Amino acid sequence: MTGADYLLPFRTRLRSMRTESFGADPAGARMERIRRSPHFVDGMFQNPVGARTRPSGSTVEFAKTYFQKEQRARRTPKGTVPVHATTLADLAAPPATGLRLTWMGHSSVLAEIDGRRILFDPVWGERCSPFPFAGPKRLHPTPLSLAALGPVDVVVISHDHYDHLDLPTIRALAGTDTVFAVPLGVGAHLERWGVPTSRMRELDWNETATVAGISLTATPARHFCGRGLRNQQHTLWASWAVTGPEHRIYHSGDTGYFPGFRDIGAEHGPFDATMIQIGAYSEYWPDIHMTPAEGMRAHLDLQGGRPHGVLLPIHWGTFNLAPHAWAEPGEWTKDAGEDAGQAVAFPRPGEPFEPAGTLPVEPWWRPLSTSLAHPWRRTGEQAGPGSGPAPAARSDLDLAGER
Repeated sequence: MTGADYLLPFRTRLRSMRTESFGADPAGARMERIRRSPHFVDGMFQNPVGARTRPSGSTVEFAKTYFQKEQRARRTPKGTVPVHATTLADLAAPPATGLRLTWMGHSSVLAEIDGRRILFDPVWGERCSPFPFAGPKRLHPTPLSLAALGPVDVVVISHDHYDHLDLPTIRALAGTDTVFAVPLGVGAHLERWGVPTSRMRELDWNETATVAGISLTATPARHFCGRGLRNQQHTLWASWAVTGPEHRIYHSGDTGYFPGFRDIGAEHGPFDATMIQIGAYSEYWPDIHMTPAEGMRAHLDLQGGRPHGVLLPIHWGTFNLAPHAWAEPGEWTKDAGEDAGQAVAFPRPGEPFEPAGTLPVEPWWRPLSTSLAHPWRRTGEQAGPGSGPAPAARSDLDLAGER
């Protein structure tokens, strides 16, 4: 840095130090379109209902919980996560029912729907971070390489956080013929990373793009955005309703619970399968991520208030992003499904399944988990290693704020 550099405004100098992984800020015609959005108010995108986007409570207490040695041990598997061994061979034949889902870990899902292939929130990088040497590291490898995955018709991105929008993954996909469906503003990142605007479908909430006969609608979510220390809320976050000639699916992205799930279900559902975020929740940020009980409630809202289709839990098991035990989201979701009478699929990473076929339901995480109590249980006998007695019955499933 030269002496003249010190004369530049601090914000300008800070921006000049941003590496490529931080992406780019929307500008020009893209920013003008953002300003015209009905969801962009007072200089930023707004949530459908109020949400605290910064951690609440005591930072000191959170740090004690997060960094304590015993607590850190609970947040990682005790052994090797059993990644499905034959993903590539299993994907070689088309799905018999016309719909097949393959959870690749975290929120990354390959959906084969009515003859088309859609890849949601692909993250093949080793860390969800702007830096290759720091940040949350993968707890299991990807089930197969991007090159082995083969052609994809559409890549769908829910928002621009590092565990959903990954620079090396996008770089690899930019060299293919795939189309990218992204929330409004996210195209600025992709453009910087080599994706031509002709292959982007950049949508505001409730806007729809049709690609290869499949309709993709950006639907509301309750979250936030940003890839730097200064969050300007200039890129939108979204969930996605996807409709083919025969099937309908839904991907929640990251979201807190809100009543809008009922509206999304009424307009775009019911769904053959939903992919619902059920991990990385905490009482320190209750408005922007869902607990498994809230995720189950969201699924039922999307299905018109009754058990229907299959719920695939996502956003857990791959990165350590919250204070809860590593296996707790899987265990809690299994309990919530049993309480609600709702079918839930629990595939190992890379294990394809067809929602209309036989579902993977084995709790594969239990041999790798520390002891788990089940304080969220409403009724019945507890399960899993080290479980204690069930608490008294409650009128409904516990939510994060009630634990």
